[in-house]
Amino acid sequence: MATSNQPGLWLVIMGVSGCGKSSLGQALAADLALPLIEGDDFHPESNIRKMKSGTPLTDDDRAGWLARLGEELAARHGGAVLTCSALKRSYRELLRAAVPGLRFVFMQIGRDEAVARVQAREAVHIFPASLVDSQFQALESPGGEAGVVTVQATAPLAESVAQVRGWLTQDGARAT
Repeated sequence: MATSNQPGLWLVIMGVSGCGKSSLGQALAADLALPLIEGDDFHPESNIRKMKSGTPLTDDDRAGWLARLGEELAARHGGAVLTCSALKRSYRELLRAAVPGLRFVFMQIGRDEAVARVQAREAVHIFPASLVDSQFQALESPGGEAGVVTVQATAPLAESVAQVRGWLTQDGARAT
């Protein structure tokens, strides 16, 4: 954890449903000794009902959820790892406003692979495969934004963790 000489580290693991945000988030949180905030756990019941019914969330649906996630990040004074789709730049800006210096790990994945992964977990997840296309339609790539690294969602988990750690070290963030 961060000490008085060591600034905190806040990361958002982002991308469309099925890219592996939870898996990478868990691995990075453990590797960096940071708490994990699972973004899906903070959706209001109305959002969950909407997604389960196959209806894409709107910007208005996501606004309160994103505000809550920003509060959760800001409350972790030593840092945290958050899993959150953060599909649009405006969503990322809301999170950045809550935690200046926030960094993002964009998990890039193709549509067909994302659909296959979501179909494989539909029985245990709130998000049906029918909504994957809506996520790709909403996605505004974070490429070119400051504080963002892109990892391939199909890469082995250990390789992605190593890539993020290397980026954090190069970027001057805490990666010990």
